[in-house]
Amino acid sequence: MLDDIKALKQQIANYNIADDEDLESFRLKFLSRNGEVPAMFSRMSEVPNDQKAQVGRAMNEVKNLAKDTFETNKKKLARKEAQQIGAKDDLSLPAPPYSAGSYHPLTQTLEEMKNIFYRLGFSIADGPEVEDDFHNFTALNFPPNHPARDEQDTFFIRKDDDPNIDDLVLRTHTSPVQIRLMQEKEPPIRTIMPGRVYRNEAVSPKSYFLFHQVEALYIDTDVSVAELKETLISFAKLMFGSDVKYRLRPGFFPFTEPSLEMDIWWEPAHEKEGKWLEILGSGMVDPNVLKAVGIDPEKYTGFAWGMGVERIAMRRHQIDDIRTFYENDVRFLEQFH
Repeated sequence: MLDDIKALKQQIANYNIADDEDLESFRLKFLSRNGEVPAMFSRMSEVPNDQKAQVGRAMNEVKNLAKDTFETNKKKLARKEAQQIGAKDDLSLPAPPYSAGSYHPLTQTLEEMKNIFYRLGFSIADGPEVEDDFHNFTALNFPPNHPARDEQDTFFIRKDDDPNIDDLVLRTHTSPVQIRLMQEKEPPIRTIMPGRVYRNEAVSPKSYFLFHQVEALYIDTDVSVAELKETLISFAKLMFGSDVKYRLRPGFFPFTEPSLEMDIWWEPAHEKEGKWLEILGSGMVDPNVLKAVGIDPEKYTGFAWGMGVERIAMRRHQIDDIRTFYENDVRFLEQFH
């Protein structure tokens, strides 16, 4: 009997366990209910009484050796698997920090612009993105043959030859909100109108069929061009810093007279020389616009302007392709946490 125990002990010590399959074979061969270790214990009745103590000790040694061998190899294989899989899959480790999202760079820029205009005394107004011809064109002094009324420049939702039915368009600017506001509210009015606008334009690094605008309107008695210039300069300095280089030059818009355009000096990181970048158009509200909404142009004057949020964001972040804002590339967006 002792010789059999010794032989079994040698088998256990020499058993090669290389993977989980070997480990399970070891358990079945030696430790399962029908395994060799329990089978040897069942033979205790064959042992003479004077040898039972000695054989019992030897059998317990074999049983403990089999259990220790199984547990040791089980832990060894678990460590090996963890190393192969990688620490990231070790469920006993703390979870990695969650990467939180952030506001889109256009949203960040728009919020900063809103805060600046709050400081300058402006409130905020909003309006529909689907507009009729009157609010989008006629009330803003666009002549009937103006290019903006053509399907090459504007997205028409409904275009009708019946003069009694207004055409519906995706608004080409946020100026219709100004018209609605002047129809609903008596001056003084000092408000900005942020929102999405649409133009039927070819997509390129400098243009897109969808973009964002912030327009402003100030209507009161004795409003002057000097106030307009001072407001524009204050905005530029608050947005780009007190050392910003700017210029104002004459422009033309159907709804303002006189009209001004504002440029900011821009030095792109990838170009050797800087250049002027137009950021907004502005001017004194045309008297015809005031008449269209029932405001007396003899009593009230005002100024208005509109600027593209994309243009401001491109200037702030040295971005030279407007399409980048709409591609939803996570690598780009992660830079604005």
